[in-house]
Amino acid sequence: MGLNNVFRGFLAAVVAFGVIGATNGQAAEKDIVDTAVGAGDFTTLVAAVKAAGLVETLKGEGPFTVFAPTDAAFAKLPAGTVESLLKPENKDKLVAILTYHVVPGKVTAADVVKVTEAKTVQGKSVKVKVDGGTVMIDGAKVVKTDIPCTNGVIHVIDAVILPE
Repeated sequence: MGLNNVFRGFLAAVVAFGVIGATNGQAAEKDIVDTAVGAGDFTTLVAAVKAAGLVETLKGEGPFTVFAPTDAAFAKLPAGTVESLLKPENKDKLVAILTYHVVPGKVTAADVVKVTEAKTVQGKSVKVKVDGGTVMIDGAKVVKTDIPCTNGVIHVIDAVILPE
């Protein structure tokens, strides 16, 4: 086990993404928002970013590291949660949740395995746990790493993480 296996797991994920990314050839030419839109698997996240008024921030210079929940991750939340968060009266809560998924700076997969926590833009820290070849951010599993963007990097997670 150990870090060698973790590194190999990340390397495999990076190589796999590199092959996928090479087919569209534009991942590194887009910012975080445009990359998420283009991927097609983050429609709920993109809608939430728009409702929270964070589009311009995440299109900004950065760099940012985004732990991006997929549409399937949002679907795991209790029924009605997403719809409730998208209401204008819940904007502050939505902003807090979304900024909890963002770390300032560009943190690559190789960097993530070296830390036990990372301070988010929201202000609180996420816990980072490496177990064998699996990396967990709070309770979410990192399922794809190092998606390059012009203003940072995206790591895909399988659950929405919530600040305490």
